Amino acid sequence: MTIMQMLLLKPAKSAYSASYLVVAAGGGAGGNRGGGGGAGGYLTGSVTLTPGAVYTTTVNAGGSGGDDGSISGTNGGNSVLSGSGITTVTSTGGGGGTNIDTVAGLNGGSGGGGGEKGNSTLAGGTGTSGQGNNGGTGGNSGSNNGAGGGGGASAVGGNFGTTTAGNGGNGSASSITGSSVTYAGGGGGGGGSGANSTGGTGGGGRGGAGNSGTGNAGVAGTANLGGGGGGSGRAVFGANGGSGVVILSVPTASYSSTTTGSPTVTTSGSNTIITFTGSGSYTA
Repeated sequence: MTIMQMLLLKPAKSAYSASYLVVAAGGGAGGNRGGGGGAGGYLTGSVTLTPGAVYTTTVNAGGSGGDDGSISGTNGGNSVLSGSGITTVTSTGGGGGTNIDTVAGLNGGSGGGGGEKGNSTLAGGTGTSGQGNNGGTGGNSGSNNGAGGGGGASAVGGNFGTTTAGNGGNGSASSITGSSVTYAGGGGGGGGSGANSTGGTGGGGRGGAGNSGTGNAGVAGTANLGGGGGGSGRAVFGANGGSGVVILSVPTASYSSTTTGSPTVTTSGSNTIITFTGSGSYTA
């Protein structure tokens, strides 16, 4: 038998299943007693990959924090998984938190928190169904003052309370890498005008914690976890949101070793884990 005949008799590779986690970038927080940034959208599931087909990932940066005046935080960028024969998976970037006396929190994967507003309230932004939750309300009603927390993957952002800003909504845990990691937590709201007002805490997905008082800044969302940025106290810029991530888990026996974009490749049990912290591709 010739080599050509042997090659012709070689069975074609079979399609195989892969698990995915697609987390978008978190929104930036509002500055100057601003709302926490909403977490990036959180999506997980499985797809069937065709050998030889190329599957592309898009990963974007977190939103920018608002300034110390009237410009609010911006939304985080989307994360995308697409390719031959699969339905494109798009996680929506988290909504930006808004500054004092401006507008309601921005809509996104999870909604951004509303900033403080004198003698009134600013609602949080709306989260995307199946990806995240709404942001919390900010306001000032005498003894109650502060900004709202950004929404998280598993919980809404907290509303302002008595001398306390709203906490960021908790994120969701995934063990796709072999270890449990919490992604997509909302950022805490910035402290309000009250003398004892304190910033809200960040959500479980490393959303930034808010802070209070003149000169106190919030904490940025951690890179590649999709957390929202933390709101700031008086006259300070809001913190940036954390960037997103796309993770594929494929059977090691089927893994092709063909990637672009320099993902991190590890193993867990019988699976190979491909973690994209920037845009790239995997050829099945």
